[in-house]
Amino acid sequence: MTPEVNSEQAALWNGPGGHGWAAARDMVDVVLQPFEDLLVAAARERPRTGVLDVGCGTGGVTRAIAAALGDVPCVGVDISGPQIAVAQESTNVRFVHADAQVHAFEPQFDLIVSRFGVMFFDDPVAAFRNLGKAAKPGGELRVVVWRGKDENPFMTTAERAVAPLMPDLPTFDADAPGPYGLADPDRARKVLDDSGWTGVDIRKVDLTCTMPEDVLPTYLTMLGPVGRALQPMPEHERAEVLGTVLRAFEEFVQDGEVRFPTASWEIRALTPL
Repeated sequence: MTPEVNSEQAALWNGPGGHGWAAARDMVDVVLQPFEDLLVAAARERPRTGVLDVGCGTGGVTRAIAAALGDVPCVGVDISGPQIAVAQESTNVRFVHADAQVHAFEPQFDLIVSRFGVMFFDDPVAAFRNLGKAAKPGGELRVVVWRGKDENPFMTTAERAVAPLMPDLPTFDADAPGPYGLADPDRARKVLDDSGWTGVDIRKVDLTCTMPEDVLPTYLTMLGPVGRALQPMPEHERAEVLGTVLRAFEEFVQDGEVRFPTASWEIRALTPL
């Protein structure tokens, strides 16, 4: 892998975080299907000659875009070795294990996309400047990032439910590397402006995500800070905490399905001609 500056994120995504998301790949792609559809539609808006998927994880979006565009080269890049190893099981798409903030990209892409993969950089201005080097003149950026945690209650329900039991559980701060790193649209716009992108356009996206009720326990024990905290617990203790968490999610469950609203931004921008 290329040199890293995002050491904390590299440790997380090449450790328990990355292994959890790699193991949950099919479930994650089902839950986040509406965002995959959004990015595939973006890719099909006009003829493309090359697409880069940043923070591609196990490659679901990359593969979907490749399938939609036919012979157009599509490349996925991610800092997570465990997830890239899963992605590389697909032989028709190229995947690169690298830190997108510093990787030496060739300027070969006219579209750069990301499904919640660009909020984790230590230095987002440097990262987006580097991504600009991957784009051809006039290349397009289309990425989705989460809005604030207050607008995404499903994403923090587990943490709030276990707070009395796990007071030391890590939290994610706005403007810091993490899910809400670009939640402030003014900050996101400044990052893009300062990194050399033009025509920045930030749009609200409100989509509903779903999953079968019977996979919710797996979702909660494999992903996020609570999932990572649960995994090493003794079985009886883990069952007790999981029960507390599941009760907190009852408001999202109806007729055997978990349904929850999401709040995100779609950020669009261009590289100079």
